[in-house]
Amino acid sequence: MSSGRSEGPTVAIVGATGAVGSVMIEIMNARETVPWGEIKLIASPRSAGKRIDVRGVEHTVVALSPEAFDDVDIAMFDVPDELSARWAPVAVERGAVAVDNSGAFRMDPEVPLVVPEVNAHRVSERPKGIIANPNCTTLSMMAALGELHREFGLRELVVSSYQAASGSGQEGIDRLRAEIEAVAGKQVGDRAGDVAEALVAAGLSEETPFKAPLALNVVPWCGSRKEDGWTSEELKVRNESRKILGIPDLKVSATCVRVPVVTTHSLAVHATFDREVSVAQAHRVFEGASSVVLRDDPDGPDFPTPAGVVGGEPTYVGRVRQAVDFPNTLDFFVCGDNLRKGAALNTYEIAETLASEG
Repeated sequence: MSSGRSEGPTVAIVGATGAVGSVMIEIMNARETVPWGEIKLIASPRSAGKRIDVRGVEHTVVALSPEAFDDVDIAMFDVPDELSARWAPVAVERGAVAVDNSGAFRMDPEVPLVVPEVNAHRVSERPKGIIANPNCTTLSMMAALGELHREFGLRELVVSSYQAASGSGQEGIDRLRAEIEAVAGKQVGDRAGDVAEALVAAGLSEETPFKAPLALNVVPWCGSRKEDGWTSEELKVRNESRKILGIPDLKVSATCVRVPVVTTHSLAVHATFDREVSVAQAHRVFEGASSVVLRDDPDGPDFPTPAGVVGGEPTYVGRVRQAVDFPNTLDFFVCGDNLRKGAALNTYEIAETLASEG
């Protein structure tokens, strides 16, 4: 593969050695061509000096500092909220546009929340010089919903998410794998206490990012507790969907569930529209969308699953049904890799959109 480099803008990956930053580099390496004149890798001081191959060229990671953003045109941030909140404005002060993958700026009214397939025009509306990337759960359904909204006008949305352990970061991945190892091959009973006893016997702490054992279980809790019993993940689905689609009064109800899957979020979507919509019409819309893959053969049966789509870049849709008891309503199932499209890829595609607009 040729380097594919051009005399284009300079792009920086902030958090280049982290989980999402590493996926960002994989995406960049897989592209036939890229619009970047220069690529800069930025990380914490402890990662400074590491050498990473990007498109056949070895790059040295530099420490996060104000000077690291000199001559950078677009800075993609893949770091925790508190770091983005501190450093994205610094990048802007140094002349860069910041594309942030954290939750620090998503609901700021002066920061556009962008999914290029849905609202690419918003990248030019950035009074703070910052563009936000949505939460990976919202992103998993947004390409499909955006296409349907354009055709039929979305009015109400009820969502149940089935979120992978990687949504809790490396800690979540490590914990799930340790729990699976602890119960594998054991005669574990059906009660929650039986699994908990097996985990304690394996030397695993009762402290877990999932609030309850995840192996052989599902946990109806993702994120932190918010008002009236909702969780932060559930409110993100509501608030971010409204902002991305430009429907401030969209009725949304979400229940977010953690499931024993390493990577790829799934969602069961119940969507009501202003106009009548059939399964055949929805199929045509999905088939015409470049970033949506339709897998919907009930006789096959063929439908998306996390294990079947992990590592893929599109949104995968199946189980499309017309809700007989609910007018103008569709039910369907969506899967999307939460580390690729749900984080790294969408951030990268926002940066590509910026580059294409000069």
